[in-house]
Amino acid sequence: MKIAVTVARILLGLVFFVFGLNGFLHFMPNPPPTPAAGAFFGALIATHYMFGLIFGAQVLGGVLLLLNVAVPFALVVLAPVIVNILAFHIYLSPVPMQLAIAFIVMALELLLAWYYRANFAPLFSSVPRS
Repeated sequence: MKIAVTVARILLGLVFFVFGLNGFLHFMPNPPPTPAAGAFFGALIATHYMFGLIFGAQVLGGVLLLLNVAVPFALVVLAPVIVNILAFHIYLSPVPMQLAIAFIVMALELLLAWYYRANFAPLFSSVPRS
């Protein structure tokens, strides 16, 4: 199990580090968006901060996973990004290959969250810690 967790952590870290950096440096071309995806991107661009926040979270989470530092925190940072990636590819850009990759990324996140589940247990406690 440790080998699978290590491989999942490194793969997930690489995905988010590389694609997060690409959001800032634009070294990989993006496929042309569908009309709905283009409208969504236009709205994000109009905010002037959303892309920086999204790609910054991806780089931070990816670096933490690659360095094996604060892995549960990295998983929490990346969870909403992954949910949005999955929703984006289901509703706005249902390209089968990209949707498959989104599900693989979600599976890697879930595997790691399950492995580190003891770290998340206090979040689901009804008794506040003092």
